[in-house]
Amino acid sequence: MCNGIPTNPIDPVNQIRHLIIALLLALPAPALRAQDGVQSPETADTVKTYLIDEVIVTGTRSKKKIVDVPYPVDRVPETDFRYARKTSVNDVLGAIPGLFLQSRYGNHDVRISMRGFGSRSNTGIRGIRILLDGIPESEPDGQTRIEAVDFNSLGAIELVRGNLSSAYTNAPGGVINFINDLGSGGSALLSFNQFGSFGLHSSGIRVNAGSQAYRALGTYNYHSARGYRPHSVDYWHTLNGGLQVIPDDRSTLSIHAYYVEGLIRLPGSLTREQFDGDPYQANPRDVARDTRRLTKKGRVGVRYNRFFGGNEDHELEVTGYGTMKYFERVARSFRIFNRNGIGMSAHYRGRTTIFGAANEFTAGLDAFYQTGPIEEYRNIGGTKSDVLEGLTSETIGNNGMFVQDILTLAPERLDLTATLRYDNMSFSADNRLFELRNARRVFSRTTPKAALNYKFTPHISAYASYGLSFDSPADNEMDNYPTSSNPTPLLNPDLDAQKSKNLETGIKGSAEGPAGSLFGRTTFEASVYHITTEDEIVPFEVFGDVFFRNAASSARTGVEAGFTSVIAREITLRAAYAWSDFTYTEYAARSTEVDSAGNIVDIDRDFSGHFLPSNPVHNLTLSAAYEKELSGTVTAFLRPTLRVVSGLFVDDRNSEQTDGYGLVDIVGGVDMKFGRFNLLVSGGCYNIADRTHVSFVNINSATGEFYEAGAPRNYFGGINLGYQL
Repeated sequence: MCNGIPTNPIDPVNQIRHLIIALLLALPAPALRAQDGVQSPETADTVKTYLIDEVIVTGTRSKKKIVDVPYPVDRVPETDFRYARKTSVNDVLGAIPGLFLQSRYGNHDVRISMRGFGSRSNTGIRGIRILLDGIPESEPDGQTRIEAVDFNSLGAIELVRGNLSSAYTNAPGGVINFINDLGSGGSALLSFNQFGSFGLHSSGIRVNAGSQAYRALGTYNYHSARGYRPHSVDYWHTLNGGLQVIPDDRSTLSIHAYYVEGLIRLPGSLTREQFDGDPYQANPRDVARDTRRLTKKGRVGVRYNRFFGGNEDHELEVTGYGTMKYFERVARSFRIFNRNGIGMSAHYRGRTTIFGAANEFTAGLDAFYQTGPIEEYRNIGGTKSDVLEGLTSETIGNNGMFVQDILTLAPERLDLTATLRYDNMSFSADNRLFELRNARRVFSRTTPKAALNYKFTPHISAYASYGLSFDSPADNEMDNYPTSSNPTPLLNPDLDAQKSKNLETGIKGSAEGPAGSLFGRTTFEASVYHITTEDEIVPFEVFGDVFFRNAASSARTGVEAGFTSVIAREITLRAAYAWSDFTYTEYAARSTEVDSAGNIVDIDRDFSGHFLPSNPVHNLTLSAAYEKELSGTVTAFLRPTLRVVSGLFVDDRNSEQTDGYGLVDIVGGVDMKFGRFNLLVSGGCYNIADRTHVSFVNINSATGEFYEAGAPRNYFGGINLGYQL
């Protein structure tokens, strides 16, 4: 275990310069030729999965091929996780450079972070915009839970890594868009079933129907698990539906809806002593409180899309949606949230020419409001008391507008993208128990971004970008605390939004070597970035309750690289690596800690030069997929995966660091077709070596309860039976 930090300061400018030179030296050798698009019949489907120049993405708010987008973009098709366990987001998102997933509680809650954004949240997702079918799953303040995402109904997942605040609200770390599969116009019925260690059971049904005039999807999924730690049982019912009507070849009308209901019990975090004694035990305090979450939430969204103009050079899209949420959070107290929301987005896109140069202009606006009461009661051994101790009415609102222009400076070679967004975030909280209008906070910011994209060939491009980002506090981060400058209002008067400056450069592409070469068809990407942040939002504890404050500034320098290569007809190698150096450049604050006698004390500390907790320096994923067509109707699949993560600091003091770990998983299966029937049998083993490791860090715990263990060796099996109508 290492408790120190490097003493030699890192010069990010020189480091980036050397890394850029290294990337240029690592460009494909002249012997490699760009894909010419000619594919042999026996490999056409496989190759298309990996050629980034053929994949269209929408998460950037501009429908573009990946090679034409001046940001790091990944698209994960359903074929990548068809055989995988589908109980959590880390089951379906694999080798993505710079994406770090931390499982919590042993079942449902996963921390998602990209380039360190999102790592501050000990519950839910922050700093990354989450979309479901292009509609915000993130709430107006940016807080997100993804219980509504049914991984059995997905057709693809899009990820845009890095600053996208110029296009979306609260997206300094990027955007993830989960896209449900409405099908290709045919009709099919699928029954899916999975079972596994620690009481895992998941089963449901999926129906697709369609023709040239419409496409429809309906799914129901029931999930339950005992969990590998005591007091970690969970269950979920998820209904998901979509309908797309195509009245003509220029317009579509879509409806997307879901409803999810479930409960998760939380075993809590452990001290180092507890973890060393039994890493899978539950925290006795959380068991005594029956710490848990109960969720009921739903959403209905309607989208209209229309192309017009002689060459369909103009596009208009309008989306409206309504949300409801009932949420019980049982911990120190018993809190009940009831919230309803309404939102909309609209954008116009037009393609024209300016002085003979191709130009694409986009303008749009977004608005999302959510309101409702929060009741608070005393928690008596997990039971709600009869006395109402708090009643607060809260309203969270976000409205923003953006413009984007993509100008072609050299046809098929060089594009300039300029984006500008304005956001206004508002919070209000009224104490209804005493009929007081208590607090108001507003955060607003304009975030520009400019990027260049240069194509060496039609399939290899390099890009560079610079932009500002803006991330307002989430509603639960706005809670006031006893030692703030004014502890009377409900909302913290001292907490500000964090602001960042983002510089990035990278290269990506696809290439094909000589016939019969070891690495025949390859896609690759590499990026280098430097981010400076002011007023970094960080959590801290006071008497067991979590609050948030601003660190003065931080600096993040990183490298991300990945490749996918078809090295033989049946074997595909994948690798994703991220190196991260995230430090506080200036941060002095009062720290609430436990002294040697077990007393909670306040100490003034300077955290400047310390690493940001819960971020690994090294994060590596390697996998090799073997897919063999045994006959015209039977296909076998096998994929071992190695994940290596270096140690994580647990607090701003860098007082302790978790041990690094390497985990080996293996997933496989057989896909069989019998006329109109399809039978897919899958299974796998995770953490084959049964490695004890810390999968989640509860950062800045005043009582030293930092540690949550990842799953020990565990198995799963699945049987999917489909019928094509």
